[in-house]
Order: sequence, then structure tokens, then C-alpha cells
Amino acid sequence: MLVKTFGSAVYGVEAITITIEVNVSMGQHYTIVGLPDNAVRESLQRTESAIKTNDFHMPRTKIVVNLAPADIRKSGSAFDLPIAMGILGASEQLELPEKLKDFVIMGELSLDGTVKSIKGALPIAIQARKEGFKGLIVPLANAREAGMVNQLDVYGVEHLSELVRFFQDERSLQPVVVNTREEFFGNQYDFDIDFSEVKGQENIKRAMEIAAAGGHNAILIGPPGAGKTMLAKRLPTILPPLSLQEALETTKIHSVAGKLPENSALISKRPFRSPHHTISDVALVGGGGTPQPGEISLAHNGVLFLDELPEFKRTVLEVMRQPMEERKVTISRAKMALDFPANFMLIASMNPCACGFYNHPEKECTCPPGAVQKYLNKVSGPLLDRIDLHVEVTPVAFSELSAQQNAEPSAAIRERVIRAREIQAQRYLNCSGTYANAQISSKQLREICLIGAAGENLLKKAMERLNLSARAYDRILKVSRTIADLAASEDIKPEHLAEAIHYRSLDREGWAG
Repeated sequence: MLVKTFGSAVYGVEAITITIEVNVSMGQHYTIVGLPDNAVRESLQRTESAIKTNDFHMPRTKIVVNLAPADIRKSGSAFDLPIAMGILGASEQLELPEKLKDFVIMGELSLDGTVKSIKGALPIAIQARKEGFKGLIVPLANAREAGMVNQLDVYGVEHLSELVRFFQDERSLQPVVVNTREEFFGNQYDFDIDFSEVKGQENIKRAMEIAAAGGHNAILIGPPGAGKTMLAKRLPTILPPLSLQEALETTKIHSVAGKLPENSALISKRPFRSPHHTISDVALVGGGGTPQPGEISLAHNGVLFLDELPEFKRTVLEVMRQPMEERKVTISRAKMALDFPANFMLIASMNPCACGFYNHPEKECTCPPGAVQKYLNKVSGPLLDRIDLHVEVTPVAFSELSAQQNAEPSAAIRERVIRAREIQAQRYLNCSGTYANAQISSKQLREICLIGAAGENLLKKAMERLNLSARAYDRILKVSRTIADLAASEDIKPEHLAEAIHYRSLDREGWAG
């Protein structure tokens, strides 16, 4: 007898519906066809044990399982549940109803029939609704995540026996109900850390505010213990909150990667990713046999923090250059090419030299001549070219550390950032794909960042006196536009330019001695 069930396979951040055809006939051997990987092939062993444990029997005849379309590679263990239901129906142990065709079923089976969680429940649910299925059956651990999709009944099951009872009596399970807006708006500002905890460092906080307001990449340069990591970790607390659309995009990526917290429904805060410097290039940008999103995609709509930037392998840093420009990464394989979104803010930190004390106000640098420049050269010029703000972080004085008064909270800074972003949103209303000053093209730069005669004169003197490189010119204009937006100024004034020039430390000729 032939029975069809429906599942789904995730490729990139999208899903494709898979038809699972199970035929039980005279003969011997169990076979799975349709380009399955090892995890899918092993499904029959898990399925056999789960079926027997639940007082059914595994047919001792020929079983052929076809996963269609057959030219797309299937991977993972999430096809166990639809295969088990197909075998029970095809062997006539269960009288499966006509309504089976209205459901997508996904889940991994343990040997006792317990249903384990899967990856990619959200894109699977979106595709199921798109193709007109009535419902989706997933592991209970993924039910809230999939339940974010409206106009689709999502059922969570913990055991194979629950699914069997459901198809015998649909009232045995209730669809999961998730209040998307309540889930989203309830946790947006729930942070464990705050800028009010940072003593001193007012000039660095100002730089972080500018970076957040314009979506600029930044690098923090300073000695050990100066507070670079502490400041970077608090950047998400001053960024504008995610829109609902951005939250769904971010949740899809984390769902595909299996990084969503258990029983969570929606990522409501901007992600902050901080990979260790031993990371490989595939782990950073994504890839693998079955391509998975990397750290830059997991940081989509949020912050990617690279601590101790020169310690990362050169090849790892270089693979980021194209995704930083295009705000997506394309992973190409012989039979597929997948796009993963990668629109992130890069925040990096580094010591000024190998010993860490170059330019320190009190401690002496012990590095030999030329070592400071050699250490800086570990980071390539093209990568630094994509970083708008170079911020020197100095140690905090004892008087500031011991001060009792609280600093300005993140909420107050965030309000100013949101106002600046609203100005930019209006400015780039008709510019597709541009919503912040950091993203404007060279052509737009000449139209938007007009600085007047006084500004031209100031910038010319600064570039000559400080020996700023040519690549610093565009970055200074972009940052000065953001500073003007924070001040609610239509024009870029000389004081805005002066502050922007201050944030180009590494472009100064002779900075490293």
C-alpha cells in the first residue's frame, strides 16, 4: 500500500516542501531514496524502535521510502516522524484519514518514541502557510517558534503516541496560540546591562552613540583593562529597537542555525555575537556541506564584536570584506547557491601594540622599534577602510571609578539615537536598501554631505596637517552627517567635521611611530 505524508527541508533561510512516499509491498529490505544523507538513511532504525516501543510492529516486507523531489539533497533527522506515520499507514496498522494531506509533519524520533526538537521550524511554518496547508505538526519544543505564523494551526507533540491519537481524534491536541505583538513588545527593552554602569569614558560613550545613530562600524584601540569590551557589550542597549519585520528575519536565521532558546517564539532584541579569535572562516561567514549561517548572519540586524582583532587569522578577516559591502553572503556549492543576510554593525577592539601600552599615559611601551606598526599591519588596509570610527580608549582615573553618581542611562542615549535614525529614514525614503548614513554610496555622499566653504577649508587643513589618507575623506563626511543628525542640524557645520576628524586615529600618518 502507498501512503503520502508531507515534510519540509530547509535550504539557506527558506524551506521547500518534501513529499514522503512510503510503499509497503511483497519482498525484503528497507530502502530510502531521494538523495538522503546518512542521518536520513539511519531514520529507519530509529523509526523501527519507536514503532515497536509503542505496541505496533515493523513490517517484515519490502519498504521503499521516497523523498520527493528526488534531485534535492535531504539532510538531518527531522524526517523521522512523517516516515513513521507513513509506515504505520502503508502497513495498514493505522487508518490514516484523508486530512493527512493537509498537514506538514516534522520531528526527530528517539528510540522510545519521544519527539525531539528540530532546526528551522519558523521557515517551515512560513512555507507551509504559503502552500496552503491547514496545519503543521512539530515537536513541542518548537511549537511556540512555529506558532508565530498566523493563519496556520500549529500543534506541538512530545511523543509518537500523541500524533497517532491526533489522527484518530483531532480534539486530542489544541493548536498553539502565540500573541506575536505581546511577545515582541514585552521584551524589547529588557537588558541586563546598561551604560549607567560605565564610570567615566564620556568621550567613548559619545563615539558609541554616533556609531549607533549612523550604523557605523567602529574599532576601539586601547590598553588592557581600559573598558573596550564592556563598552562594546552595551552597544545593543542604545540601538533602535527591532521592527517586527527585522525580528522575524533575525528569528528565521537563528531558527535555521538551531540557536533559538528553548520554547522561545521571537527574538525581540538586536543580537550581539562575539566569536573567539580562533574561529574559522566557514564558521564566521557560513558554509559547510549543507550550508549553515555563520556568525555574520547570526549578527544580522545586530552587532558583531571582534575582540582582539589582530589575533584573528588574516584569511578569516578578509572573507568579511564583501559581506560588509553587500550586506549578504552567498555560499556557492556545486549544486546550489544560497544567500544568507548579513546586515550587521562591526565593532572591533584591539591593543595598540603587542605589549598593550603604546600611548599609555602612565605605563611605558616595551615593544622594539617597528613592532607597533607590525602589530597594526595584522589588520589589512581594505578592512580598516570599511571601519568609519577609530576610537582611542584611555584608562579610567581612580577619581572617576570611585565616583558615586550614576552615569547617563542607556535609555536616554537610545532616545537621541532613535531621533537621529528617524531623520535618516525620512532622508533615504526613496533610496532602496539605504536607511542609515553608513550605507550611502559615493554618489549620494556628494549630494547629501555638503559642507560649505568653511568646512572645506577645515577638512583640507586637517588632511594636510594630520596626513590623513584619501580613504578617510568619505568616512569623515559620513560620520559628520551623523553628528549633524544627532544635533538635529540640516547642515554639516565645522564643529561636526572637527569631531568626525577626531575619530580617524589609524589613518594618521605616523600614528604608530
